[in-house]
Amino acid sequence: MFSWVSKDARRKKEPELFQTVAEGLRQLYAQKLLPLEEHYRFHEFHSPALEDADFDNKPMVLLVGQYSTGKTTFIRHLIEQDFPGMRIGPEPTTDSFIAVMHGPTEGVVPGNALVVDPRRPFRKLNAFGNAFLNRFMCAQLPNPVLDSISIIDTPGILSGEKQRISRGYDFAAVLEWFAERVDRIILLFDAHKLDISDEFSEVIKALKNHEDKIRVVLNKADQIETQQLMRVYGALMWSLGKIINTPEVVRVYIGSFWSHPLLIPDNRKLFEAEEQDLFKDIQSLPRNAALRKLNDLIKRARLAKVHAYIISSLKKEMPNVFGKESKKKELVNNLGEIYQKIEREHQISPGDFPSLRKMQELLQTQDFSKFQALKPKLLDTVDDMLANDIARLMVMVRQEESLMPSQVVKGGAFDGTMNGPFGHGYGEGAGEGIDDVEWVVGKDKPTYDEIFYTLSPVNGKITGANAKKEMVKSKLPNTVLGKIWKLADVDRDGLLDDEEFALANHLIKVKLEGHELPADLPPHLVPPSKRRHE
Repeated sequence: MFSWVSKDARRKKEPELFQTVAEGLRQLYAQKLLPLEEHYRFHEFHSPALEDADFDNKPMVLLVGQYSTGKTTFIRHLIEQDFPGMRIGPEPTTDSFIAVMHGPTEGVVPGNALVVDPRRPFRKLNAFGNAFLNRFMCAQLPNPVLDSISIIDTPGILSGEKQRISRGYDFAAVLEWFAERVDRIILLFDAHKLDISDEFSEVIKALKNHEDKIRVVLNKADQIETQQLMRVYGALMWSLGKIINTPEVVRVYIGSFWSHPLLIPDNRKLFEAEEQDLFKDIQSLPRNAALRKLNDLIKRARLAKVHAYIISSLKKEMPNVFGKESKKKELVNNLGEIYQKIEREHQISPGDFPSLRKMQELLQTQDFSKFQALKPKLLDTVDDMLANDIARLMVMVRQEESLMPSQVVKGGAFDGTMNGPFGHGYGEGAGEGIDDVEWVVGKDKPTYDEIFYTLSPVNGKITGANAKKEMVKSKLPNTVLGKIWKLADVDRDGLLDDEEFALANHLIKVKLEGHELPADLPPHLVPPSKRRHE
């Protein structure tokens, strides 16, 4: 146990290692980062204080998209059952934020009751007022998927005349609050309507600094032809490129995420592969949850440090008696110069600074005379946390991951493609012939035999050098051919007989057709003569 863990925590026997990491994060925040945040009024400018539930809650997935892009249907598809409060239709139906969470019985908890529950990570949403809380609820139900993750359904983002009607609360700010606390943000687009409305553009900008959590889904892709789908995909990437200002290309998953038959089945294999990739990404969330919380705490600590420098710089510039208001206006207008000065003095990256425009707006209503001067001890404590404690906690996270490698989301749609003939890639590539009685390589073996007997076999076997002359004709790199050799040399004698040579050529064909090679040779590919010795 580490020195920063309290005696009480040492005495307390933890049932799971995961709780130790959460306990460590909680203590680091409360003892080292929270005092700095409170001293410089961080919570009034950026984000409310974290609570115990923020460190203990399950991974959360936030769904965002314009109305009728299939957000609610996507949840229904994942958990494979209806949930309380669910409404699906072509018009804007979901007008509320619905937290779909695990519970012993099916039911709905309204927003006002939800934000006073200390076990839920939503207490700080109280700040958005009744207009929001009346549009917020928790749908709880016993479902195996929700054992591992919670899913947040959001109101459809409006377009045209509808977006001019005020929601009564700051929609973008609420999404930003969720974005800080969730593990994955899924932006859904409808293949039929890619127009990004003003409100949607504002929302995407509010998710800035959380690009690592964002995944984009182009939904309802089975309803358009392949040629049109290519154009739609290109148009979506172009639109996103103008809003998400990152040099990296955003990962877009293409598919039709519901349980209805595909209207145009031409791209079935593409949709299956994309769905599998997205499912793997979601399934990995419980295993990576501690790392995500650690990462978010580091981001928060860096922002809190910069905020302390900004506030103390403003305090330092303020006069003691006269001209406070005029000086305040001058400082707010020249905030960009203060940023540059802090950047130079403390060697801070420009990316760590909060939005200049947003900070200027928030400072307008503040009383600068109540700001605190620089207190190096508080900053040193946070620096120590970042330099030493976080490194120790990182080791614990890795230990935890190695002890719980099988911690993935199970149930619902995730089980549909896990095993059996409808698992991804079943019967294809190296899996071809898995259910056949005959050896699948046998049908092409006569062709491979003709080549084999031209390679000067001795006692029915060819040397590695002779096999190499033939195998390099595939133009595959040596790293791949080396792996094929290891798989094909079943008896590990450094030579290939006719069956092993046929197997090597079969695996070359599998790779040339674009499939991955197996890590170990599957039982159905083992040559018949070698099976007798097992």
